[in-house]
Amino acid sequence: MTVDSERLIAWAEAAPWAPSDVDCAVTLMLKIIDGKCKMDAPEKAAMGVIYDVVRGRPCGRLDPSLHDLIAATRDGRADEAARLAVYEQRVLAESTVSRPVMKAYKARLRAEGVL
Repeated sequence: MTVDSERLIAWAEAAPWAPSDVDCAVTLMLKIIDGKCKMDAPEKAAMGVIYDVVRGRPCGRLDPSLHDLIAATRDGRADEAARLAVYEQRVLAESTVSRPVMKAYKARLRAEGVL
């Protein structure tokens, strides 16, 4: 499966985004960067495209400065301090965003054919 970036961008721009949905997208990006996400490669790529669209929208419970951390570490060339920061923020985000909220978010993406 390849990622249809144009379709994903159009979907993400048109979809309603609650702040909790943005929190979920941020949390998934932290999991992807930290190597803890169990999605397959095309799903991870799709999440990257979606995240790029929604990163400017307001977060719910997460600190918006996480966008800076994601931007600084996303390319995989982070130093040890940055990798540790990603780990710590991922753990914090996972404890902030409840499992039912995250599961509902992923179910929505799957139901809408995004993942």
